[in-house]
Amino acid sequence: MPAIDWLRRYSVEVGWVVFAAANVAFMVVLPSWETIPFHFVWISITIVYGFRVWSDRVTTVILGAVILSTGASILTDAFAGIQLWGELFEVPLMSAMFLAMVWHARRRQASQRAAEALVEQQERFLHDVSHELRTPVTIALGHLDLLRRHEGDSPELAVAVDELGRMEGIISRLLLLAQARQPRFLAFDMVDADVFLEDVFVRWTEVAPRVWRLGRLVQGRVRADEEALRDALDALLENAVKYTEPEDTIELRSHVLDYGLVIEVVDTGSGIAPEALDRIFDRFARGDDARTRTTGGAGLGLAIVDAVAKAHGGSCTVTPRARGSAFALRIPDFQPSVQPLAAPTLDPLEVPL
Repeated sequence: MPAIDWLRRYSVEVGWVVFAAANVAFMVVLPSWETIPFHFVWISITIVYGFRVWSDRVTTVILGAVILSTGASILTDAFAGIQLWGELFEVPLMSAMFLAMVWHARRRQASQRAAEALVEQQERFLHDVSHELRTPVTIALGHLDLLRRHEGDSPELAVAVDELGRMEGIISRLLLLAQARQPRFLAFDMVDADVFLEDVFVRWTEVAPRVWRLGRLVQGRVRADEEALRDALDALLENAVKYTEPEDTIELRSHVLDYGLVIEVVDTGSGIAPEALDRIFDRFARGDDARTRTTGGAGLGLAIVDAVAKAHGGSCTVTPRARGSAFALRIPDFQPSVQPLAAPTLDPLEVPL
């Protein structure tokens, strides 16, 4: 119903009007104590405005109503000899305090809008540039493939294909990041968490020569975008591969906590420098600036993990270990299975390549 919807929308304002009216009534009924409810009215309007930031017209009407109601009560009592005339100066002083709050709140709101506009402009720029670059890169890869078929492989041709392939991957990730703030970024579905993680694990054991371990997986279904979640896990596992050697271990496991499913990627590699922990999920950030572009990547993988986690209402954190790092990806909407946890075929499954 419209009335109920209106009350829900303006519940804070309605509550404040009731509170302010009650205090003005106390000012009239108990004139000797009126300074206390007087200050309650002015302090409460300042607090409420800090959360709501009304329009100029609404602010003027409300401020005028408060000045007239509180000022009239004090003025009446001053004429009656109940209050000192000096108390009347409290009204302009409190009005000045409220107007200072209005000024600060408006500045803060303007700064927030400017920051949001800048972020939106950056996202649009990333999307447009990535989209425009994708076509020429695809065309160039196609021509190089034709050249390879006719001329055969050569070191120079292999380098060109590899670099264009790297550029194509960066473009795809930039597009994903640009879309991460869109309302329809994710297509949610119920995903069997354990089956999904087993599939991701098996695929990565064939990609990089590491000691791969599949830890215990919790059974159940998670509400998620399967492709986006796969991209995030690929980025975490790719990051683990970059910071490990063939003899190091990378483990994928999951468990459930009160706030949902937790997927962990734990490695025994070189770890992350302490000074890099605060910016590890920023775009173009690297855990080790000394790494080359080949080993360190473009610094987009963990930014994608963070974007996907937040789009799901979750988060991703990193915990340094004595050897290596542990990344925890949290997805809140999880329905655990009633069946007991099933251990993998080998506990833990170890696939040295």
